Amino acid sequence: MRIKEIIVVEGRDDTAAIKKSVDAVTIETHGYGITERTWSLLDKAYEETGIIVFTDPDHAGRQIRRRLMERFPKAKEAFLDRSDAEKDGDIGIENASPDSIRAALQRACCSVETETGAQRFTMEDMISAGLVGQADSAARRQAVGKSLGIGYGNGRSFLQKLNKFGVTADELRRAIGEIR
Repeated sequence: MRIKEIIVVEGRDDTAAIKKSVDAVTIETHGYGITERTWSLLDKAYEETGIIVFTDPDHAGRQIRRRLMERFPKAKEAFLDRSDAEKDGDIGIENASPDSIRAALQRACCSVETETGAQRFTMEDMISAGLVGQADSAARRQAVGKSLGIGYGNGRSFLQKLNKFGVTADELRRAIGEIR
C-alpha cells in the first residue's frame, strides 16, 4: 500500500512501524517540542503533498495532534484505538500490528469532509445517542470511535470528528448498535 501524503508521527519507532506496514514518507515531531526546522518541513509537506497526522492514542499524542491540527486544519487524520497500540503497558503506534496501521491509514485516506461544510450531527444527537451526558458516555464514545475508526475524544471533539470524517447516520447507528 503506497501513501502519497506525508505521515506525521511522534518518533523514530513510529516511523519504523509505518515503514513495515506501508510505503510512505514520514516526518517525526520528536514529541511536543517541535523545532522550527520541523515546522518548516511540515509547512512544505502540507502545501505540496498533504499530510496525515498519526499520533499515539495517549494524552501526549492527543496534545501533539491538537497542536498540528490547529496549524494544518485540512490535514487528514489517522487514528489507532488504544487497545491496538498497547504492549506491556506501553502505548504507541510502534506497538501496533501492520494490519492495524494499514487499516487506520486507509480510513484516513478515504475520509471526506461534508461538501457544504454544514454539520451533519449536533450535540443533541450526541445526547440522544448516549455519547454525552451519561455515566458511561466516555466508554460508549471509546467503543463507537473504535468501530468507526475515528479514535476517542471528549464530547465536543467527538462531535467534530463525526462531522469531519463524514460519518453517516446509518454508520453511527450501526456502531452504537454494536455496543448495546
